[in-house]
Amino acid sequence: MAANMYRVGDYVFFENSSSNPYLIRRIEELNKTASGNVEAKVVCFYRRRDISHSLIQLADKHAKDLEEEKEEEKESPLEAELTDKQKHQLRHRELFLSRQYESLPATHIRGKCSVALLNETEAVLSYLDKEDTFFYSLVYDPTQKTLLADKGEIRVGPRFQADVPDMLQEGESDEWDQSKLEEKLWDPDCPLSSKQIDQFLVVARAVGTFARALDCSSSVRQPSLHTSAAAASRDITLFHAMDTLHRHGYDLSSALSVLVPSGGPVLCRDEMEEWSASEAAMFEEALEKYGKDFNDIRQDFLPWKSLTSIIEYYYMWKTTDRYVQQKRLKAAEAESKLKQVYIPTYNKPNPNQISVTNGKMATVNGAGPGAYHAAGGGRACESCYSMQSAQWYSWGPPNMQCRLCVSCWMYWKKYGGLKMPSRAEVPEEKTPPSPVPNEPRSRGHGPRQSSHMVPVRNSGSPKSSTKTKQAFLLQATRLTKLARHMCRDIIRLRRAARRPFVPINCGAIKAEYMLRVSEGQVGRPPRIRTAQRSTLASVLQFLESRPAIHAPRSHRTLGLQAPPPRRLLSSLPYGPHGLLGKRSFHHHTRAEPEKRPENPGQTTGPVHNGRSSGGGGTRGSARGGVMIRKRRPNLIDAPDDSFFVVSRETSAAAVTHLFTEGQAAAVTVPAEARLSAAL
Repeated sequence: MAANMYRVGDYVFFENSSSNPYLIRRIEELNKTASGNVEAKVVCFYRRRDISHSLIQLADKHAKDLEEEKEEEKESPLEAELTDKQKHQLRHRELFLSRQYESLPATHIRGKCSVALLNETEAVLSYLDKEDTFFYSLVYDPTQKTLLADKGEIRVGPRFQADVPDMLQEGESDEWDQSKLEEKLWDPDCPLSSKQIDQFLVVARAVGTFARALDCSSSVRQPSLHTSAAAASRDITLFHAMDTLHRHGYDLSSALSVLVPSGGPVLCRDEMEEWSASEAAMFEEALEKYGKDFNDIRQDFLPWKSLTSIIEYYYMWKTTDRYVQQKRLKAAEAESKLKQVYIPTYNKPNPNQISVTNGKMATVNGAGPGAYHAAGGGRACESCYSMQSAQWYSWGPPNMQCRLCVSCWMYWKKYGGLKMPSRAEVPEEKTPPSPVPNEPRSRGHGPRQSSHMVPVRNSGSPKSSTKTKQAFLLQATRLTKLARHMCRDIIRLRRAARRPFVPINCGAIKAEYMLRVSEGQVGRPPRIRTAQRSTLASVLQFLESRPAIHAPRSHRTLGLQAPPPRRLLSSLPYGPHGLLGKRSFHHHTRAEPEKRPENPGQTTGPVHNGRSSGGGGTRGSARGGVMIRKRRPNLIDAPDDSFFVVSRETSAAAVTHLFTEGQAAAVTVPAEARLSAAL
């Protein structure tokens, strides 16, 4: 009951998407709408994944500078004890406060959490030991995209605290001279009585009221005698009168002469009189928005006022009737508003649920004979590499086909990351820069290589920059090569080659490889082939002893029957037709038309240097004997990569059978030829 009761000021999880992590908010107000639903006005907190990479780098640099200062003050820093896994999980606990408010339905609350200002005196491991605990140290402005240090900083250390001297022994005198360290402002043992002091203060108030009547600016602000007398009775007038009396040795006559000099009565003003009505209204508006954050009030509302003036006015404003009236109104509004709301536990199924497994192990490349074929093809958890879970959840891009177990899914929803770095997560330190718009991109190879843990290397050739697809190099890592031999029984490369659409779970293979290496199992060792390379001197000596034999080249001469080159032929009249209409090519060239042979496959053309230029045997020849250069395919028009799936009709046995039948049909003599040979 108490766990589902949410009050104003609680830090809670909000769910805005079934696949995204929870939002972390602080409840400021609980309002009931006209339809009867409850809405929560909340303050937004942002995670590291919600902020741009450039701001994260600035925040990390700021944290690194603070760590260096700590290391200078302390000999044994605490950060050195953190492992990579702890640093990875500690980033998930860091939040960024903002001044942004939003209203969310209270039914989207999914639980409570704890958010605190980063305590420099506390070990950072304490945040990892506590569940649902977060910390923040910077303030994020989502509109201006800036990060500012929070003003609530705990200043601890010799730079901020004074050194406490040792305790004095009994009877030991203090060496400090108090008269040099202190200044007396009032003597309680003065010769004047309390009645005389009160009469002097009444005279000082009267002088202040008369001075305001003579001042033009004061007469505009306090037009009545009552307001002028109230302003003259404030503390600034009384403090000035008592200070004047103390400086003149508590002589009433000399002190009165100072209050009313020859130039006119003395006028003492405080911040309440110096501020105009519009400035007071702006201060109340800023106080409603920012609270007692006087730096932001000065920066956004009153930049012409000093910070000392704003703080002094705040404490004087709290003594006025205006503050008392506003306090009563806020108390009445708080009584009418909701103070708490009960939200039942959310038990609806998540759309990202895959299916409930029965706990059996499945093969990596799909279910083997007799194994349970779970959803996801037997893939392991993307975070902890576990193969068994009571419930699986799909996670990441759909083409990656990643999934998480129950515990890792709850960690993802609460902390916005995985327990261990995953291949689907791009580390913040290694985030690649944004691609250049003119740079060509690979359309189909990038996701395939990244899913198999193969690094992509771009080609530096200038030819590749003109192609629509970027060239790449497949280079397997050393871990992948060793896993091929150590986990050969799990990978089953031949089976995977026949099933190109079934992905290979590299995470499970990596986990199995690490397990076998730790247990001391050794698979079939890889064959290491070392090539015996000769030296340059031996290669040159070998080439000099065996010079290359060049065959004599015969110079081709055109025969008399050779047709003229194409560039010497007269051009066809492609212009407008004359009165006689369209003429044929033979009419313009005065040449007789050639008869088309019956069998074009066995025609022969003019002989050039003993070679026939017929259409049946010459490479690159054209009709009429003119040589045509073979066209080379363009790299841009090259098709995309393709793969072949072997079926029953395209198997090796079927192809061999068809090939033998084709050869037998080619060498078979026709029946008419056999009959003529017999006669």
